[in-house]
Amino acid sequence: MRRNESQRACWVGGLLVICAALSLCFIEQDLFWIPRKVRHVIKFATTISVYLLGTLHLGWIEDRWMSYLWHFIHLSLLTIVTGVGLHDWFGMVSKRVKDMTWTMKEFIIYPGLSVGMGILNRRLNPDPKP
Repeated sequence: MRRNESQRACWVGGLLVICAALSLCFIEQDLFWIPRKVRHVIKFATTISVYLLGTLHLGWIEDRWMSYLWHFIHLSLLTIVTGVGLHDWFGMVSKRVKDMTWTMKEFIIYPGLSVGMGILNRRLNPDPKP
């Protein structure tokens, strides 16, 4: 398998993992019998897994600015979401703040960001014709 084919297979596989993580978050949101702190851990683990998966794939891309953009978006939003999550872990957070952080977390793990980065990389670095 050529490198481009393995990259494509890895990218599609990663996209499926991201979709599974997003599905897990939506399913977990409706399971109120799971303790709140366990739900926090599940949300954090899925978000970190999507971030690490994207970082792994970005290691193959030559454009460093795409990697910096990926890290900036994820780490800045992850810092905000983790801060609110820690505050909620030890106290209570209002419903409006929870909804705002849910939207941020959903944006972080949403496959659209990964697809957009893949399309952008494909357009800026087209495959050489053999």
